[in-house]
Amino acid sequence: MKTYLVSLAALLALASCGPSSKDSETSSQGGANHVVEAIMTRTSIRSYTAQTVGNDTIEILLRAGMAAPTAVNKQPWHFVAITDRAKLDSIAVANPNAGMAKEAPLAIVVCGDMNKALEGNVRDFWIQDCSAATENILLAAHALGLGAVWTGLHPNDERAKAVSELLKLPDSLVPLCAIIIGHPAESPEPKDKWLPENVSYNVYGGKQSK
Repeated sequence: MKTYLVSLAALLALASCGPSSKDSETSSQGGANHVVEAIMTRTSIRSYTAQTVGNDTIEILLRAGMAAPTAVNKQPWHFVAITDRAKLDSIAVANPNAGMAKEAPLAIVVCGDMNKALEGNVRDFWIQDCSAATENILLAAHALGLGAVWTGLHPNDERAKAVSELLKLPDSLVPLCAIIIGHPAESPEPKDKWLPENVSYNVYGGKQSK
């Protein structure tokens, strides 16, 4: 893992040394590097301390979610922020993959709003939109020093139904996932998922030009 982080630092340094004729671009490279570093070092956290997450921080996370790209700017999402202890415990029961919710102070259930979704054969673009919002929340949580993990609901009908009933969701809302969030009580190493064989250039199997 140390090798991975060293390689990451080297890549960021190389990228920041690229040619630029604008002072504004040079001055922004440090911030861009912080963003890339946050992406590369985020990892799933499944154990949390008893410390709560403040309302201001929750709003930042929700704002980050709503800043995600969305097809035709439909913004077909609705977020349910859960801080109630009994509800969090019930989330852990409704979704077997979210057992860590029993010790977490916060969960955000990301839902697709079918009243805002596109029509016809592009309707399922809501899944992409809500997934982008979910990733934004995960990255924002990491940047704020929190830990989080994405636990899936849709398209598992049983889990989605259980959470819908728990949160009293209208039929128009489909729960895509529950993000469990808290102050981390563990420090797992980020995984190096870089695999060059998963990349083609220009056409399938194409190699990068020298």
